Amino acid sequence: MITEINTNVTLSRHFMLSEFLHLGKYPENIPSVQDVVNMTYGCHQLLEPARIIVGPIIINSGFRCESVNRKVGGVKNSQHLFGQAADIRPQDPAQFQRLVDFFKSWEFTDQLLTGRGWLHISWNPFAPPRHFVRISYYK
Repeated sequence: MITEINTNVTLSRHFMLSEFLHLGKYPENIPSVQDVVNMTYGCHQLLEPARIIVGPIIINSGFRCESVNRKVGGVKNSQHLFGQAADIRPQDPAQFQRLVDFFKSWEFTDQLLTGRGWLHISWNPFAPPRHFVRISYYK
């Protein structure tokens, strides 16, 4: 297991590893190399194309190790545990519905769940996307 990590790693043109980890709040939140590869896939296949449509995107929660996932009340089989999910919001709140519409129709979206002003999106580099969508899942 990795015990230190360079958070200045660029996962894609507009996204850094540090945005997915929040080590200031959760210093134990260290991903494996495979988790980083999975996050990179998500950035290239989902987040970068979405950013073209809506502008800057803020990652509220990305990768979560098991202890962080428990602290935040994540489900036991969360894709966050494998670097295959992110809870995000557009920097411009007026772009929220546009972001939802994009992910609803995007071919690489595995799962889209929405809350009040934020979205949970997931991807799976190893299986066909399920295209599971639930609007207002988190109230």
